[in-house]
Amino acid sequence: MRLRTLAAALLPAALLFAAAGCGSNSDQSSQGSQGSKAADKVTLTLNWYPYGEHAPFYFGKKQGIFAKHGIDLTIQAGQGSQKTIQATAAGQTTFGWADTPALLAAVGQGLQVKSVGVFLQTTPSSVQFFSDKNINTPADLKGKTIASTAGDALSKTFPAFLKANGLAASDVTLQNTDAAGKMAAVMSGKTDALLGFATDQGPTMQEKAGKPVSYLKFAEHGLNFYSNGLLASTDTIKDKKDLVKRMVAASSEAWTAAEGNPTGAVDAMEGASQQLPSKKVLTDQFNATLKLLHTDASKGQAPGVNTEADWTKTITVFAEAGVITKVESPSTYWDASFAPKG
Repeated sequence: MRLRTLAAALLPAALLFAAAGCGSNSDQSSQGSQGSKAADKVTLTLNWYPYGEHAPFYFGKKQGIFAKHGIDLTIQAGQGSQKTIQATAAGQTTFGWADTPALLAAVGQGLQVKSVGVFLQTTPSSVQFFSDKNINTPADLKGKTIASTAGDALSKTFPAFLKANGLAASDVTLQNTDAAGKMAAVMSGKTDALLGFATDQGPTMQEKAGKPVSYLKFAEHGLNFYSNGLLASTDTIKDKKDLVKRMVAASSEAWTAAEGNPTGAVDAMEGASQQLPSKKVLTDQFNATLKLLHTDASKGQAPGVNTEADWTKTITVFAEAGVITKVESPSTYWDASFAPKG
């Protein structure tokens, strides 16, 4: 009798132990190669407030892609590529999402930061204006007033665009305004156009004003270069190689998944920001972004796979434009060892 009583007392504990073992296997399966190890808390600071371009990160988080790679991801708004790069170099964020021209300038100024993969390999940089302005070619910009933000990546790039199209800086008037005020300047008629990403302001401005917006896209007028991508501080790259590898792999997988389900990717952004554009604008922004993922050299590769030749072209563009004063090899700005597979 005593043995039966003891066995009955031990049975729940044995069942509990077995259940715990099953739970451990389930956790291990859900975390992939990370096993039972707790996910790393990671912060990604964007180049700006969330807009359609950023949908893959929200989609990847919602779909558990980052979690599968052992990453507990927090996405936070930025205030321009320059500030995002500074925060990344200072260790105030684990990773940044920022424009390559701003990265080149920052490294030239001594900031300890590197790209770990450019995803937007065709620049969305553009001059944007209402279609009724009858601006059809870069030459039509002569005498126009254009809203820009001093010190941002676009203002550094614009002189190179003018030069590539036979124009001088003196042919246009730049009106300095903060980034948030550029659309208001165009919609109020204070400026003829603005400098911005074709994947950002244009769709918003078109919806708000109720009339079509047109673009002079840099990439279609003689000036293409790398744009937004992931970056990390050199300390993070040195001390947390495995984390960087997983972050790049997860990001590439998230972009691939979002490309295959644009509607789901846009839906995943719900609640991302109080400044979030409408779903229609987000959809327009993301669809435009998907056209920017590759150059001829990287077609067929996973999102975020770069080539040394494309990096060299980008560096050359900004050396000639005076954005960087000393030409360095691509490895000065980019660590190729984290390239995603597939």
